Amino acid sequence: MDRIPVSSSNIASIGYDENQMVLEVEFLNGRIYHYEGVPEYVFKDFLNSGSKGSFFHSNIRNTYPYSRVL
Repeated sequence: MDRIPVSSSNIASIGYDENQMVLEVEFLNGRIYHYEGVPEYVFKDFLNSGSKGSFFHSNIRNTYPYSRVL
């Protein structure tokens, strides 16, 4: 999955698979997580948010099931 670099104090890049509805988040510590069942509009809102960390904590972290992939 291709990821887009973002400006954040904690998140390095984010990507999205629209067919699988999977959001991929790479953190600055090198860990990568997949969040399942994420609608495309949430990915777009995340990508366009002013604070990636705040958006992640408010809208993604405890909302969607996830797995660590790296």
